[in-house]
Amino acid sequence: MGRQVLLFISVLSLSSVIGQVSYSIPEEMAKGSLIGNIARDLGLDVKRMKSGKARIYTGDGAEYIELNKERGVLLVKERIDREALCGETTPCALHFQMILENPMEFYTVTIEITDINDNPPTFHRNEIKYEITESALAGARFVLEKAIDDDVGVNGLHSYTLKPTDNFILKTPGRGDGSKNLEIVLHKPLDREKEEHLSLILTAVDGGDPQLSGTMQISITVLDVNDNSPICSKPEYKASVTENAPRGTVITTVTASDADQGMYGKVTYAIPKSGPASVFEINRENGVITLQGVIDYEKRKHYDINVYASDQGGLSETCKVIVEVVDANDNKPSINIMSSSNSISEDVKQGTVVTMINIQDPDSNDNGKVKCVLDENIHFTIVSTSNNFFSVVTDSELDRERDSEYNISVTCSDEGVPSLSSSVTLTLQISDVNDNAPVFERSSYEAYIVENNTPGLSVFTVKARDADWNQNARVSYILEDSSVNGVPVSSYVSVSADSGVIHAVRSFDYEQIKDFQFRVKAQDGGSPPLSSNVTVKIMIQDQNDNAPQVLYPVQTGGSLVAEMVPRSADVGYLVTKVVAVDVDSGQNAWLSYKLQKATDRALFEVGLQNGEIRTIRQVTDKDAVKQRLTVVVEDNGQPSRSATVNVNVAVADSFPEVLSEFTDFTHDKEYNDNLTFYLVLALAVVSFLFITCLVVIISVKIYRWRQSRILYHSNLPVIPYYPPRYSDTLGTGTLQHVYNYEVCRTTDSRKSDCKFGTVGSQNVLIMDPSSTGTMQRIQSEKSILDEPDSPIEVRKL
Repeated sequence: MGRQVLLFISVLSLSSVIGQVSYSIPEEMAKGSLIGNIARDLGLDVKRMKSGKARIYTGDGAEYIELNKERGVLLVKERIDREALCGETTPCALHFQMILENPMEFYTVTIEITDINDNPPTFHRNEIKYEITESALAGARFVLEKAIDDDVGVNGLHSYTLKPTDNFILKTPGRGDGSKNLEIVLHKPLDREKEEHLSLILTAVDGGDPQLSGTMQISITVLDVNDNSPICSKPEYKASVTENAPRGTVITTVTASDADQGMYGKVTYAIPKSGPASVFEINRENGVITLQGVIDYEKRKHYDINVYASDQGGLSETCKVIVEVVDANDNKPSINIMSSSNSISEDVKQGTVVTMINIQDPDSNDNGKVKCVLDENIHFTIVSTSNNFFSVVTDSELDRERDSEYNISVTCSDEGVPSLSSSVTLTLQISDVNDNAPVFERSSYEAYIVENNTPGLSVFTVKARDADWNQNARVSYILEDSSVNGVPVSSYVSVSADSGVIHAVRSFDYEQIKDFQFRVKAQDGGSPPLSSNVTVKIMIQDQNDNAPQVLYPVQTGGSLVAEMVPRSADVGYLVTKVVAVDVDSGQNAWLSYKLQKATDRALFEVGLQNGEIRTIRQVTDKDAVKQRLTVVVEDNGQPSRSATVNVNVAVADSFPEVLSEFTDFTHDKEYNDNLTFYLVLALAVVSFLFITCLVVIISVKIYRWRQSRILYHSNLPVIPYYPPRYSDTLGTGTLQHVYNYEVCRTTDSRKSDCKFGTVGSQNVLIMDPSSTGTMQRIQSEKSILDEPDSPIEVRKL
């Protein structure tokens, strides 16, 4: 059999090409029969059909057609019976869509099913009986029920034949609506006495090739006189009924009259079984037509009912009743998903097609017009691509970090009253792209670590978060290259790449470095990776690891340091001030001063905070000249550290008194020196007795030399004093501006006369007890005066 192909191509919006192709095939084709090469007819490549996963979408209908993607052809999948599929509807066609993906495309395919002559005409009854009076006049008509042929067109019912035709002939008079009645007309009067029963054969023939036929027997019983047939009050009755009307609903009433009287004038009504008798029924007595079955506008829009009005004499008339079915909005729109994406990337362009849907509503007019909306149209919208086809597309930029999943509710409503609607929910996953850099929890960090820490100690942790997902959110931490005091920062700290924990690489010393800063970079695992950095400042906290250091008074190995206090000093007299520092900081450097030991604890006290040594009572003559104080300097650390210093104090009003008192410190040393000298001398005398004269001379010389050096060998100490205008916090002074000392000397002491001065910043004089010959050196270095009786002048330069 030949096939006809009609091809229509349309280009629509949203970058989807929708084409239409039509085929025409006869019904009853065998399974697997070729319908047409759809790939060639649509101009598609077979490879495109394979890669696009071409498939057929039929909605809710049965699948009679299958697609062979390998060949690009359409084949018959199931036997197609046009009569079962479409009934009397012409033309009869199958409508479906072919869907392609990547990109999404769909094409509309229409296959018209043509009729073949596979159904013969049939009568509902094999035999029909009439009772006709013998007085029936020539021309009397008797209506017959028509044959039914499920085929259409030329294969449908074509003509009737009647045999024998001795008394009756067959006629098919036309009606105003174009239809024809089937009647037998009496053309020769009957004679019951000659022939009481007649048997006629009615044959119905269709127009197919070969022709098919069906027969019905007409049995006629000849009765006596009934010469008037019933007459319908209207040639045609029209009525309407709403679909889904309940059973028993009155449609209309048919009336007919018969001029005869008696039993021949009584009219009865009937609907032939071959008609819509299963849907409607008529009251035999009064002609009221009521609804007996279920009617559906979508299946049948109107009914033609032939009502037979018959009298008891066998005469009858046909009354035409046309029932129009009124549509009711009784069908919700049906939403069919043609193609849908389960997941899309968050960086897709605006207008990307997410889902294509087909809407079907079998109602008519406004009841069948459908509009679709999205319950929440944020980021998405729905557009109509063609009649009853819609696409859900992106309407704005997507962000997975804001919404990782969307439940898109599509609601489709018709325009009926009341409106009916259907909904479907589409679940769409948003896949991640690396569009977010790691973000630290703080804009900058400060951390503290106590000095003298153990290398490898965990200082603290930096934390960054990435709003992306999976690998794109995996954060690694990197220490950026920089230097601290010219040293790479990596020699100070390290950063754990996975956890962001910062470790100290070395032990820190607060006294060397108090703080430093560096930058840590957080980088994600995306491609390409994104990163951010943060500044970290490490503050070294002081630890009490340094003891106080005494700056004044200076402690020397063999020197004597003394402070002088006049006996006239009042209470609170400032003797001296212990000056100490602690290189630690904070409370570790807060120093306190305490008097640990003293020759006379009732005479002196030490300021707890300032280290000032003051008298706490009036100095008396009973107080010893030599006073020794031991002061403890202690910091405020935990545990605390301390240092001690010894302070020598001379209580005297005059310098000679101080000198005589402090001579004892060197007297023993002088005695030991002289003893050694005489032993050597005795050894020399014994050894050289033979030169007595020489020994005597030498002894005399030595004696004279020794006498001239007595004063020099006394090695008198010099007592330190405060410089002029020395003042304490209370504003009290100590020494006068200039002091003159007179020293009594022996004869020949001019060589010991000296004049010396102190540096302005010094407030003590130090004399080493072991420095024999000091005066001579001073004379040579300090320009000692040669004049006799010159006093020793001590003054501040």
